[in-house]
Amino acid sequence: MELLRTENIEKRFTNYLALDDVSINVRQGRIFGLLGPNGAGKTTLIRIINRITAPDKGMLYFDERPMVSDDIYNIGYLPEERGLYKKMKVGEQAMYLARLKGLSKPEAIKQLKMWFIKFGIQAWWDKKVEELSKGMAQKVQFIVTILHKPKLLIFDEPFSGFDPVNAQLIKNEILELRDSGSTIIFSTHNMASVEELCDDIVLINKSKNILSGELHQIRYQYGDNIYEVGFKGDIEQLKQSLTPDYELKGQTVEKTIPVVRIKAQQKHSDNKLLSLLLPVVEIVHFNEVIPSMNDIFIKMVGSDDSLSRE
Repeated sequence: MELLRTENIEKRFTNYLALDDVSINVRQGRIFGLLGPNGAGKTTLIRIINRITAPDKGMLYFDERPMVSDDIYNIGYLPEERGLYKKMKVGEQAMYLARLKGLSKPEAIKQLKMWFIKFGIQAWWDKKVEELSKGMAQKVQFIVTILHKPKLLIFDEPFSGFDPVNAQLIKNEILELRDSGSTIIFSTHNMASVEELCDDIVLINKSKNILSGELHQIRYQYGDNIYEVGFKGDIEQLKQSLTPDYELKGQTVEKTIPVVRIKAQQKHSDNKLLSLLLPVVEIVHFNEVIPSMNDIFIKMVGSDDSLSRE
């Protein structure tokens, strides 16, 4: 079941076409990766979903009906560019933002105290925002984004500025939110995080949707039919066992075990290759080499974009 759908969205700024016929389908209870190089149109699409700006053409649907202004109250948005009022106290600021989300004062206090304790920042409640580190300020903004339990959460580079321990903390919270029924749009350049978190993705480049679908299916789709085989036995016998359908692409040694990469000229079942190898060598491990999302991103977009890494 879908929670959000955009159909044929177009947005132009003067002579620049930011989005060109972009359609996405965000399914309920899943993490949807919104990917693309800088300037591709991701932020424009996020702003349209948040009703910060309107499309020139196309339609948006929320909960399987045309989107309306009040749907914004069912969206939590953590933008890449963070912003808190530096002179306000942390607790005061969090309370103010929680009340804007529609929480009563008692409920806001209860929820905020629980989250502050969970994130280990309760001692900062009466400190001024300007005294917070960047990571602590981001924790506060993450909390106020999710506090009202919206149907749709949008996180734009949510791990920026976090050390590895706190990045993992936020990743775990995002997965828990998904598992508890939240639907999440996750925008990042970090392809390792995409593989860890996303169920579905869309890749936007030069204002167009150039790739979309389930993450694991896309990774298998872009595989090169290469298998990695660790074995015990004679490498020459292994080579001789291969039919013209297969080509040896490389050989290494891992922990005293020879490992070869074998490319199938066409897509075959694993069993066909195994049936050739098993009579002549002892298989220690055998797996198809699946390309990473980083590899796919570069293949689809080009290597001139700088991918950020945690």
